[in-house]
This record gives sequence, structure tokens and C-alpha cells, in this order.
Amino acid sequence: MEISFTEDKNARSDFAGSLAGQAETAVASDTSKADDTKKTVSAVAGNVKTKYYGIFDSHAHYDDAKFDGDRDEMIEYVHSCGVTGIVNIGCTYDSMKLSESLAQKYPYVYFSAGLHPSEADVCGDFIHVREVLCSYLSHPKAVALGEIGLDYHYDTPLPEKQKILFEWQMQIASETGKPVIIHDRDAHGDTMEIIRKYRGVKGVLHSFSGSPEMAKELIDLGYYISFSGVLTFKNARKLPEVASMVPDDRMLIETDCPYLAPHPKRGERNNSSLLTFVVDKLAELRGVSAEKIIELTGENAENFFQYTKLSSLG
Repeated sequence: MEISFTEDKNARSDFAGSLAGQAETAVASDTSKADDTKKTVSAVAGNVKTKYYGIFDSHAHYDDAKFDGDRDEMIEYVHSCGVTGIVNIGCTYDSMKLSESLAQKYPYVYFSAGLHPSEADVCGDFIHVREVLCSYLSHPKAVALGEIGLDYHYDTPLPEKQKILFEWQMQIASETGKPVIIHDRDAHGDTMEIIRKYRGVKGVLHSFSGSPEMAKELIDLGYYISFSGVLTFKNARKLPEVASMVPDDRMLIETDCPYLAPHPKRGERNNSSLLTFVVDKLAELRGVSAEKIIELTGENAENFFQYTKLSSLG
């Protein structure tokens, strides 16, 4: 489906005003969400430019509780800003269900189904995991298995349990042919060891945080590299080098919203419209236009996810 994008600045201004009004009339006992929405409107309003039309957010969490007060308004708003595709990530059993419902509701939203490493203690056995994931992955708008992987930042779940869950899901990806979305936090060595074992699986390292050498090996293995707001952080050390060397056909962009808002909005609730900052940083590092980055990452998202553009689902 070809998604239209209005060029009428007054219409976009009216929409932002409407959303701000809804924030002001939000549930009185939940003023924090109302304030958060108004901040988002303010942050986004200045970034509505036609040159940013066509952004594809490859990794978002609009099912997160931080969007409970204005979820539908925000998804509609970022679309009005020119975001033409979103993959909402299922990373728990509950989030898979809500992610599926969002994809069912919005023609430009797709979803993934997988279990985050934090679920390793509560996921059940392999038979249960496989049954649930395969059920969700059979949906026509389920475009990937994830997010899955390893996270050693905290003491629990134990690394051995995380690795078992990771391998279970890599096996399911191998069986189903779905690409994987991999979470790797403070676990580069073990993550790469498992990736190497499943060479037939295609995947992306979301919000990549590794070295140029790791990125090169992943690319040689057929993987994609996804850049989030972290690329814009002043303390991003090796990431700019990675962003400069990744081939045109292997890069994606993402928000990981509501987390990882880019500089200069760091610390605020993130949303897909703020990907303009990531696009601009990538364009600067690669010496090309913002429009070119959007074109390339959009084509890559379509090639990676193999999604079907549908106007509606029954």
C-alpha cells in the first residue's frame, strides 16, 4: 500500500495541537503522562520536514507502559510526521499479544515475536516456547523472531539460562526461516559464539554496541547492523566508526522507544519521529544526504523483514 503524507503544514500543526490538548485533558490523577505527552509534542513539532518522509523504525516498543496514556495518539502522530513503517517488538508473552494487536490495527505497523533474555527464568520449557512463538510467527504481519539474545548487565537470569533460551530461539528461527533481532548487552563474546553456530539464520544486531571488528564479522555472516539514538551520544566512542564502514545494504535505524532518545533529547521519552536525529548523524558520518539514508534504510528494512504492505487485516 502506498501511504500518503500530507504536505499541509497547517494540518500537521492542527494535529500537534490536538494531541497537546488531549494531554491537557488526560486523567487528572496521572499528570506525569500528560506532561510527557506535551514534551513529546514539543520535541517532535520542530522536526516535521518533508525531507524525512519514509523513515522505517525497525525496533520500537509502543506496547511499553510509558505509552499507556497516549499510545494510539503517538502512533498516529509519528505516522503524520512521515514515519511509514514500524516494527513493534514482542519480547515477553504479554508484549507479543499487544504487539500483534497494534499490527492488526495499523497498516504501517508490523511486529516481531520473541523472548528477551530477561525472560529466561520464566519462559517455560522448549516445547512451550516453540508452540507460542510459532503461533505468533504464523501471523502475516509477524516479520521477525525477537528480540532474543544475551544481557549480562545484571546478575540474573544466570548466563547459562540465557544461553539456553537464546539457542532455543535460534533453532526455531532456523526451522521457520524468520530473521532474528538480537539483543547483546555486555555479552559480545558469547553472543558471537552462538551466532556462529547458526550460520543459516539471518539477523540484525539491534542498537549495535560492539566494535568495528565485530561488525565486520557480522556483515560477513550476512547480518545487518541497526543504529539507535546511541549513535548521537557524545560518549559514543567506536560507534561512529562502525556507522561509517557498514555497507549501504546492511544498515537499519531504530528508536528502541520509549528508550534511548537521541541527543539533544536524551533522557526524554523516545518516539519514532525523533529518528530524524539518527538519520542526520548517519548522513554526516557517511557524507550523504538525509534523504539517501532514509532511502537506503527503508529498502534494507523491506529486504530484511520481507514484509507485505497491507492496507488492512480482518
